[in-house]
Amino acid sequence: MKDNSQRDNKKLLLIDDDPNLILLVKDYLEFRGYQVMTAENGREALELLDHNIPDMIICDVMMPEMDGYSLVKHIREEPKTTTIPVLFLSAKGQSQDRVKGLNEGADVYMVKPFEPEELVAQVESSLNQIKRLSSTMKRIDGAPTIHVPHNVELTPTELKVVQLVAQGMANRDIAEKLNVSQRTIESHVSNMLNKTSLKNRTELARWAMESNMT
Repeated sequence: MKDNSQRDNKKLLLIDDDPNLILLVKDYLEFRGYQVMTAENGREALELLDHNIPDMIICDVMMPEMDGYSLVKHIREEPKTTTIPVLFLSAKGQSQDRVKGLNEGADVYMVKPFEPEELVAQVESSLNQIKRLSSTMKRIDGAPTIHVPHNVELTPTELKVVQLVAQGMANRDIAEKLNVSQRTIESHVSNMLNKTSLKNRTELARWAMESNMT
């Protein structure tokens, strides 16, 4: 039985040059209650994005004409698409491949072959992060601006962590995404609270959003 109570009207863009994968994944996602648009490569996807803005993009990495890396670069440079979460699908599963995919702008990196249920779980997790971020923005609208010392400098890792905190991710999920221990993430959060003199993760998230770090 379909469980689409929270998925109705959520539109996904699925991009892959393998017609069999497109057929199977599209069918599975539609059965779970999502609307699914499809494209065979990055150029075709960009044409669709001119007229249709999905809630999330699921994209193969290696494709003819325009690969996933080039597509994500275009997506992140365009204001109307820059915040769309992107999930990379790839047959390359080495650590350096995952790191490159995330550094290039993907939010999630999954290795083929994958279980359909895991794909759905990753899609739902990403969409829920967007929902939490939207809720946070509504709560802070009109609230006093967060003030921190003007000379605060974050390390590259701290910047990445605070961006994920602002997206509504828990320390455990951030640790998994960055492939480090939860204790390491807690240490980064603690260091940032000390640097900024802020009181908690919520204020860190507000500071990140008000400072356009996200």
